Amino acid sequence: METESGVEPAPRQQVEYRTAEGESVFVTFSTEAEVPAAWTTKTGQEAVLVNGEKPDHSNDKPQRTHWDMLLERRSIEELEVILNDRLTALRERRGELEAQAKRK
Repeated sequence: METESGVEPAPRQQVEYRTAEGESVFVTFSTEAEVPAAWTTKTGQEAVLVNGEKPDHSNDKPQRTHWDMLLERRSIEELEVILNDRLTALRERRGELEAQAKRK
């Protein structure tokens, strides 16, 4: 079994980040590590480096959703036709169309 005697930990630095609401977050990094300008807190908020450069968000693209990607490939009219076809197929499998026809 190895012991930790004689082993020195790597030099570290503690960096402070602050959210827009004023919450302070302290993160420990190696002194050799590149310290990021922003850090996401445990609550999901973005905190910026205290006494550091503000993060540059000018090149950030808006996040594309599944809906955005779908609209790149199909029009609303095409999607409505596909939806109606799929609903009809589902109802046929369930036997709902036959039941509706008997009621009328």
